[in-house]
Amino acid sequence: MKVNEIRKLSTEEILTKINESKEELFNLRFQQATGNLEKPSQIKELRHQIARLKTVLRERELEK
Repeated sequence: MKVNEIRKLSTEEILTKINESKEELFNLRFQQATGNLEKPSQIKELRHQIARLKTVLRERELEK
């Protein structure tokens, strides 16, 4: 998901996406610990997505 797509979402939708992404990240880390993770780069991509979401949220807070 790109930053332009994130900016089009409402604040509630962004918060929901952050929570979903954190749960998915937890599951990926659990898979990695058990040795079942097929694509380790997914963890990095997911962390970057969470950072993008949080950045847009922070931008909105500062605009107020």
